[in-house]
Amino acid sequence: MREYLLTLCVTAAVTYLLTGPVRKFAIVAGAMPEIRARDVHREPTPRLGGIAMFFGLCAGLLVADHLTNLNEVFAKSNEPRALLSGAALIWLIGVLDDKFEIDALIKLGGQMIAAGVMVMQGLTILWLPVPGVGNVALTQWQGTLLTVALVVITINAVNFVDGLDGLASGMVCIAACAFFLYAYRIWYSYGIEAAAPATLFAAILMGMCLGFLPHNMHPARIFMGDSGSMLIGLVLAAGAISITGQVDPDALALFTGSEKAAVHQTVPVYIPLLLPLTIIAVPAADLVLAIVRRTWRGQSPFAADRGHLHHRLLEIGHSHSRAVLIMYFWSALIAFGALAYSVNSASMWIVLGVVFLSAIGLALLLLPRFTPRAPRWAEGFLPPRYRRRRAAALAAAEAACDASTPAEDEPRTPVAAGVTGVNGATAIGPRSRFLAGGKPEHRADAAR
Repeated sequence: MREYLLTLCVTAAVTYLLTGPVRKFAIVAGAMPEIRARDVHREPTPRLGGIAMFFGLCAGLLVADHLTNLNEVFAKSNEPRALLSGAALIWLIGVLDDKFEIDALIKLGGQMIAAGVMVMQGLTILWLPVPGVGNVALTQWQGTLLTVALVVITINAVNFVDGLDGLASGMVCIAACAFFLYAYRIWYSYGIEAAAPATLFAAILMGMCLGFLPHNMHPARIFMGDSGSMLIGLVLAAGAISITGQVDPDALALFTGSEKAAVHQTVPVYIPLLLPLTIIAVPAADLVLAIVRRTWRGQSPFAADRGHLHHRLLEIGHSHSRAVLIMYFWSALIAFGALAYSVNSASMWIVLGVVFLSAIGLALLLLPRFTPRAPRWAEGFLPPRYRRRRAAALAAAEAACDASTPAEDEPRTPVAAGVTGVNGATAIGPRSRFLAGGKPEHRADAAR
C-alpha cells in the first residue's frame, strides 16, 4: 500500500507542477478557441491540460517500475506498456484536436486504433464471468471487439461529461478511488497477482485527477481538453479490462468453494465494470441520453449541444459549484454503493443506506424549487441568501442584470483569445471576479 500511495503522490505532484507551465504554453500556442454559441462560459480559457496529465502518467509508471514490489507488475505483465502505448496515441490525437478541432469521425477512428494497440500487446478481455454459468472463454475476435467497444464507450462517456469546471476530473477521481479499493481487495485479500496492474492503473489515475483538480476547479484557469478527457477515459477503461477479462474467477473458487460461487460473489461489480455502468454510471447515462436526443432530432450523435445533465442542473437553478457537487454525490453513491454490495451482498443495511442517500440526492436536486426563510431573530446566524432583506435586494439586483443582458436566443459575439482581461489571455495578472454585465463570475459556467 505504501508503494501505491507513493506512486499516487508522485503522479499528482508532477501533474500539479506541470499544469502551470502547460497553461502558459497553451496560451502561446493559441490553444484558446473562441466562445461558441453553445458555450456557457464567457471567457476564452486555454486547453491542453492533458499534456500535464500525460506526463504525470509517465512519471507514475516510471516510479512504480523502480519500486521493489510494484516492479513485479512490469516483470510479469505487459499491460503497463500496453497502457502507455495506447495512452500516448490517444493523447496525441487529443492534443491535435485541442489545437486544430479535428473531425469527430477521425477521433473515433483514433480511439479504435488506440484500443487495438493495447489489444495487440495483451491488454484484452479473455473471458467473461457469467452468473450461474461460470467462466466463458472468448475467441480472439470476440475479445478484441469487446475490448475496443469498452474503450470507446468509456472514453466518450468521460468526454461527454467534461462540461463544467472540475466535473470530469472529479468524477473520474471518485470512480478511480472506488475501483482502487475493489482491485486492491482482489489482489491483497485473495492473493491474485493478476489484479495488481489494475490496482496500479487506478492509483495513477487518481494522482492524475488530483493533481489537475486545483487548476481546474471553478473558476478554471485551464481546461483538460480532449487530450485530458480521452486520456483519463482510456486509463479507466484499461483498468476495467485488466481486472474483468484477465482475472480468472476460478482462482477465487479456491476460497469460495466453486467457480460458479466465485462468479456469483463478484458479479455485483464485475458485470457493471465490463459494460461499464457502475464506476462511470452517470457519464454513461449522459452519453446514452445525448445519443438518443440528437438522433431523435435528426442530428449527428457527435453534434454538440447544451442538453447534458450538467446543463439541466444549471437550467433548474443550481449554481456552478452546486451542480458539480451534485454530480460528485451521485457518482460516489453509485460507485461506492456497488463496492459495498460486492463486499457483502447479503446485508440489507447496505441497500437501505443506498436508498436513504438516494432520497437525499433527490432532495438536493429540488433545492432551487424552495426558498426557505428563517425568523428575523435568527437571520444573523445564517448565510445572506436566507435573510429576507438581503434576499429581496439580491432579487432586485438580479432582475436589473437580467434586463441588461441579451436574451438567450440572441446571437453572441465570439470573444477572441488575447482580449485584455479575459480568462487565460495572459499568464500573469489578476482576473476580474465580475463580468461586464455585472453578474458574478459564478454564473459564467465553463461548458465545453
